[in-house]
Amino acid sequence: MRHPFLAGAAVALATAVLAACGSSGGSGDEGGKAAAASSTPSAAASSGSPVAGPAVSPSGTGAPMPSTAPKAPAGAITPATGSFTKKQKEYLTDRVPKGMDPAAVLQTGQETCDRLRYLVKADRDIAVGAIVSGEVADAEPAVAHLCPQHQDLVDRAALGYADGTHEGAALRAGRYTAPSPTRACSWQLTGANGKELGSGSSDTGKPVEITVPEAARALTSTGCYAWLPEGDN
Repeated sequence: MRHPFLAGAAVALATAVLAACGSSGGSGDEGGKAAAASSTPSAAASSGSPVAGPAVSPSGTGAPMPSTAPKAPAGAITPATGSFTKKQKEYLTDRVPKGMDPAAVLQTGQETCDRLRYLVKADRDIAVGAIVSGEVADAEPAVAHLCPQHQDLVDRAALGYADGTHEGAALRAGRYTAPSPTRACSWQLTGANGKELGSGSSDTGKPVEITVPEAARALTSTGCYAWLPEGDN
């Protein structure tokens, strides 16, 4: 059974998953399904621009740090207590701004893995769609070093398309499904010289399928959240 995304703020995904992580006893699975069901596509997903969560400043004020901030050298990445595993060190390399607690950066990666773990329990397509859209940001490095069991999700997501316009060499022919579109999903396929090859819309919120022909030069969609490849696309 699929769990379509409900309307609301994208932050519901993180909130629901973290709440589920904190639940005790045998409620973990139910919490995971609730997290997936309450997660929502954001404005970033509609624009086709994945949004990575900003790093927190070392002052602890919550102000985002620029991605170009100088990074701590690998030899200086040590926890306040204990030690990092080899995989954790690999994840942290070139990712820790100078003056920032590396444990905070590591926690971000671990939370990404937690989100994927809970989402995939409910529906694998929803988990992949969340990576495609950017709702689960920076999934590739987190999965590569901290939760490699989800590598198949990242691999499939790399072949999908978020809402927006995709054209030229970035567009691949084949069958695609939008597993959890909004009720304002619309799409258009165009060929050479902007010739329309197909278009459509859906207001049901149910999965939508399209075929991108070899002649297609651009795919544009809004409100469809994420298009995932079928079969051997």
